[in-house]
Amino acid sequence: MAAAPASIAVVGGGIAGFSAVRELRRQGYTGTLSLVDPVGLPYDRPPLSKAFLAGTLDRLRLQLAPAQWYEDNDTSVIADTVDKLEPGDGATPPVLVLDSGRELAADVVLLATGARARRLPLPGMDLPGVLTLRSADDAQALQAHLVPGAHLVILGAGLVGAEVAGTARTLGAAVTLVDPAELPSAKVVGPEMAGYLQGLHAGHGTAHIRDTAAAITAEGQSLGVELAAGGRLSATAVLVAAGSEPETALAEAAGLSVDGGVLVDGAGRTSHPRIFAAGDSSRRLGPGGVPGRRFEHWDAARRTGEAAAAGMLGIDPPAGAADWFWSDRYGVHLEVAGSMVVPGQTVLRGEPGPGFTAFRLGLDGRLAGVAAVDGGTAVRAARKLIESGRVLDPALLQDPAVDVRRLARGKA
Repeated sequence: MAAAPASIAVVGGGIAGFSAVRELRRQGYTGTLSLVDPVGLPYDRPPLSKAFLAGTLDRLRLQLAPAQWYEDNDTSVIADTVDKLEPGDGATPPVLVLDSGRELAADVVLLATGARARRLPLPGMDLPGVLTLRSADDAQALQAHLVPGAHLVILGAGLVGAEVAGTARTLGAAVTLVDPAELPSAKVVGPEMAGYLQGLHAGHGTAHIRDTAAAITAEGQSLGVELAAGGRLSATAVLVAAGSEPETALAEAAGLSVDGGVLVDGAGRTSHPRIFAAGDSSRRLGPGGVPGRRFEHWDAARRTGEAAAAGMLGIDPPAGAADWFWSDRYGVHLEVAGSMVVPGQTVLRGEPGPGFTAFRLGLDGRLAGVAAVDGGTAVRAARKLIESGRVLDPALLQDPAVDVRRLARGKA
C-alpha cells in the first residue's frame, strides 16, 4: 500500500464531500485535512424539498455534523469558493485558488462539487419569482411564496417536483405540475408504482398538465406560463424542476477527462493521479472504459465519497451495493433499490397504499429492482437479494405471507 498523502483538500460540502472526510478519519488518516465550501459547514440536501421547505426543520438541524465534530476530527472547514484548480504536473501538489485570493496546496484533491439545477431554454427564466431548488437559500426563497392563496407552477414532475408539490399543498398553496410525460416517474420506479404515485397528486388537489412550457412572462405582480400546446397558466411563482447538470467547470479547466461528469474509476480516481472526484459531479467508468450512468441520489453520493476516501489512502474501496433512494410526498414514503426498467417482468405485492411493493425480475429470474410504499424493511431485504444474484420464484415475491427478509436469508 502506498503511503497516505500528507494533506488532502476536499472541494464541496455535500454528502459526498462530508462522507469522504468522515471516512478518512475513520480509517485512521492523520494528515492535514481541509474542506472548502462557500457556505462553510456541510449540510444535508434531501430535506430541502420537504421538512426544511415546510418550516419544520431549521437550518442548524440540516447540518451533517455540528461544528465541534470538525474540531474534534482536526478538519479545517474553509468558507470560500474555489475559483481555479491548478493541477500541477503529477509530481507537484495541486493548488486551489480561492475567491478570497488564498491559495491552498494539497498533496491530493477531491472534487465533490455536486450539480446545479438545469435551466430551461425559455424566455423569462430570469424573471423574479422563477426559482430552482438546490440549496438551503433556494428553499427559503421558495418558501416565501408558499402561502395560502398562492399558485405555484412546477415545470417538471420528477422526484423534486413531486416532493415540492406535496409540501406546497400542506402549506396551503395551489399547485400545477407541467410535464409532458403521462407517468413522469415511470423510468425510475416502473409504470405500476408511477401510476399509484401519480394518483396521489389528484387525490391531494394537485393539477397535472401534460405539456411543456414555451415561455414565462411577467403579468404585473404575477407570472404567466405559456404552454407549448397553447393555453396559459397564471402563477405567483414558478419552480423549474427539470433535473440537474454536473458541476464540472473546475475539472474541465484543469484538463481532467469529463463526459457528462468527471470520469472516475471505482475508487474515485480521475485522469490526474493527484485528483479524485465523487458525488453528483462524478461518473464512473465501467467495463472497457465506457462511462456508466451518473447517479444523483444521496446514498450514491455517500458511497462514492467513501470509495474516494479509500482510493486516496490506497486501500480497497467498500464493496458495491445496489442503488437505493427514497422520496416522500403527501405523507407517503417511497423507497426504490436497483433498476425497475431492465427487461423482464414486474411482480406486484399488495394493493396500492401502505405496503404496496413492485419487484422487477430480469429475464434470467434474478431480482433487478424493487419499489415499495412504507416498506423499508422489505426494501433492505430486497437489496440483499439484488446483490446476491439469486434466481427467485415470482410466486414467492407476490405472496404477502412470504417474509422478504426470510427470502433474503435463504429460508423461504
